[in-house]
Amino acid sequence: MSHCARRYYMVGAEQGANSAVAVRTREIYRSANGDRWLLACDSDTARVFVRHEPNLPSGGQVADIEIGAFLIAAGNGPEKQEFLRLIGTLV
Repeated sequence: MSHCARRYYMVGAEQGANSAVAVRTREIYRSANGDRWLLACDSDTARVFVRHEPNLPSGGQVADIEIGAFLIAAGNGPEKQEFLRLIGTLV
C-alpha cells in the first residue's frame, strides 16, 4: 500500500468528538459519471475495505464496504473487474 494517498477523515463528529483518522487510499476505478471506488486502509485499526464515493450531483453518501461483501455482491461491474485485476498484480 506504499502507493496509497494519505487522506484524513473526521470521525465521531456526531458525538462531538474531534478526532481525525488517517485513511490511506488507492483508486480502484472511476466511472464516467464520476463515482469512485477506492481500496482503503485505516492506519489506526489496519482495517482494509473498499470505499465508494458517489459523484457529487447524485447526493449519495460515501459507503465503506468490507472486502468480502464487495467481492460477493451481485454483478461483475468494471469496479469489481479492476479490483480483481489489482489483486492479480500481487502474485
